[in-house]
Amino acid sequence: MTRTISTSARLTLRLAILATLLIGPLAALGVAKAEHPAVGKQGAGFVLFVSLQRASMS
Repeated sequence: MTRTISTSARLTLRLAILATLLIGPLAALGVAKAEHPAVGKQGAGFVLFVSLQRASMS
């Protein structure tokens, strides 16, 4: 029983490492090539964000 669990855990770990090695560089490239930051500092959403922050400070 424990041998089966150990074998499957080892196999799962190997697959996770392989997936990380294959997908990791692609994800890093996608993040590096992203043009826009997660929260833009322009437009109506930013104006609303700033006005709500100012209202909470007073």
